[in-house]
Amino acid sequence: MHAAHVVVTLLAVVANVWAAVADLVRAKFVLANSASVGVPESWLVPLGLVKAAGAAGLVLGLLGVPLVGTAAAAGLVLFFVGAVLVHVRARNYAVGAPVTFLALAAAAFGLGLA
Repeated sequence: MHAAHVVVTLLAVVANVWAAVADLVRAKFVLANSASVGVPESWLVPLGLVKAAGAAGLVLGLLGVPLVGTAAAAGLVLFFVGAVLVHVRARNYAVGAPVTFLALAAAAFGLGLA
């Protein structure tokens, strides 16, 4: 395991745990953002749990279960591709956050395969 993989994966873990907690506590910015792209408030808990599960899978990958880490990174890539598409579909082009999360997940995935 390379240092770059560990660092990027830990950044992805921290980012996704932060986002999951924000979803689960229904932070004001999350409510505003989800409303602006047409995501129902009832979806926040499931979306937060998906992010938390992805972060947990990344941690398991770092702790010696690389297949789980790779699957988690791939799942997060797909999740954040979907998030970007939801933003674009809603004509909300403030995609900095989902693109950043997507980049972290993609980097963790790519470095995990290397």
